[in-house]
Amino acid sequence: MNILITICARGGSKGIPNKNIKLLNGKPLIAYTIAHAQAFANLFPADISLSTDSESIKEVAENFDVFTKYTRPAELATDTAGKIPVINHLVAFEQTTRQKQYDLVLDLDVSAPLRTIHDLVNAYQLIVANGAAYNLFSVSKAHKNPYFNMVEINEAGFADLCKKAANGQVESRQTAPQVYELNASFYFYKKAFFTSGQMGAITNKSIIYTMQHICFDLDEMVDFAFLDFLLKENALGWAL
Repeated sequence: MNILITICARGGSKGIPNKNIKLLNGKPLIAYTIAHAQAFANLFPADISLSTDSESIKEVAENFDVFTKYTRPAELATDTAGKIPVINHLVAFEQTTRQKQYDLVLDLDVSAPLRTIHDLVNAYQLIVANGAAYNLFSVSKAHKNPYFNMVEINEAGFADLCKKAANGQVESRQTAPQVYELNASFYFYKKAFFTSGQMGAITNKSIIYTMQHICFDLDEMVDFAFLDFLLKENALGWAL
């Protein structure tokens, strides 16, 4: 099986300037994702590819043995560019450059580095074992539940539960149907995902991998400062 690991890191982060190469506990943020990619590739032979529009990010990645001649085009490096077209473009480049077809793509998000090699291996086994699935994405158990404590404004202008349980009113969070939130850490995509023209990660043939540990996306400076603190205090309980 030919596997491509994609690391997408554009240079125009606004919430956290220079986020992808900002030092987190003494290392550039992207270095953690590169280490995960290399660890996975040591277990399951895979090519590692970087998609960026930034020469600075390329230079930092090279310090950790990831090299590329690919530069993300400007139209795919905007705030509104979707992730799937970005990956599609990178896969096409690598297939042409390396003269091979990829059966599976593992996309690792630089902004959500709280993953372990055990997460990646277990998720890989899940997606390979499920012949019907197009893709797999990592999730966490949601802290809020649309059947119990999440509301939306209805047509009459009043607050109402987002979802109604089939068996009537849910009286406690513990009895509500289990829901999950995408934590953006990693995604596996089979070739069929791309050939069927999917444009979003959630399809009618998606499966999930539930992380049992803390995981969150670094969107704002407070997120970055919090994770930096956790790492410096060795408070995760496991090595990133």
